[in-house]
Amino acid sequence: MPGGEPQADLSPESIEALVGQALAAFAAAQTSAELKEARLAHTSDRSPLALANRAIGTIPGPQRKEAGQRLGAARGRVNAALAAREEQLGAAELAGRLVAERVDVSLPVELGPQGAAHPITALMDLMGDVFVAMGWEIAEGPEAEGEWLSFDALNIGPDHPARGTSDSLYVAPLGSNVAMRPHTSPVQIRSMLDRELPIYVVCPGKVYRADEFDATHVPVFHQIEGLCVDKGISLAHLKGTLDHLAKSMFGDGIETRMRPHYFPFTEPSAEVDLKCFVCRGDSVGNPEAPCRTCKSQGWIEWGGCGVVNPRVLAACGIDTEVYSGFAFGMGIERTLMFRNNAADMRDMVEGDVRFSRSLEGIAR
Repeated sequence: MPGGEPQADLSPESIEALVGQALAAFAAAQTSAELKEARLAHTSDRSPLALANRAIGTIPGPQRKEAGQRLGAARGRVNAALAAREEQLGAAELAGRLVAERVDVSLPVELGPQGAAHPITALMDLMGDVFVAMGWEIAEGPEAEGEWLSFDALNIGPDHPARGTSDSLYVAPLGSNVAMRPHTSPVQIRSMLDRELPIYVVCPGKVYRADEFDATHVPVFHQIEGLCVDKGISLAHLKGTLDHLAKSMFGDGIETRMRPHYFPFTEPSAEVDLKCFVCRGDSVGNPEAPCRTCKSQGWIEWGGCGVVNPRVLAACGIDTEVYSGFAFGMGIERTLMFRNNAADMRDMVEGDVRFSRSLEGIAR
């Protein structure tokens, strides 16, 4: 073939020699890299067997079939030997890696510290999950709110002490009428303005007060509030909801009570108390066994609640002749203190990981 590829020898002896060379090269390869070089040399498009295969077309008809069969069988033997050697080397290299990378599981392990959600975040998520499981929705809103959403819509008049700078933190300038929300109740107002009735929402988040930084107060803390607006809602529905939340937070056997109170945005209103989970009320009138948790009163204040004031519903455009509702709210930090017997609220915000490690249960 002038100017082309050299004429290949298709005799049985020549083909057998090519096969022998290929098998010897495969057997001599000791690594996958060496076997790859041998494969390229003996099975690629430029290998002797490939050149011989292209030369079949130059053979006269009667001999072409016999040469093709002979060459096909030879290439089959080469490919089979290559596959076998690849499997053999792969198994040997895997065994070598397993020996080299073997880990002695009997050796002691030094575990590094693992990160986790902050106890307040974990507890807030847990409380939200309790309501999501009942079909409620999580509602959120901005932390800097206008006075109408934070106070006026909640039936908190302009002369109410909560609106003063001694209680609330206003955004400068003071005439901006924007304050850092003192409660998550503005989210309830936004929900009544934006959502279709009926409404079942729970509103967790940060709140801001002009409080001292001490064992029971911090200027930035967390609340969770709930709002239900539907037809035929009564105080009985509120009591059942709070009992379920208390049971989910503090376990079976916990008791709640409603103590009459006043809030401008609910009527009637009540404080929610928990039966002391330390003394279970046994310390009341028993000076020989005082209880530091409830101060021997038998009950611990947890939060506030009540039936939504019709003025609040009307401010949001809800027909008070058809719909009624209830609302409640409690502090996440306070719940964490009760749930885990934490004595100082400052420990929750100072970033000392030892506090988180000292807690029990999910808020750990």
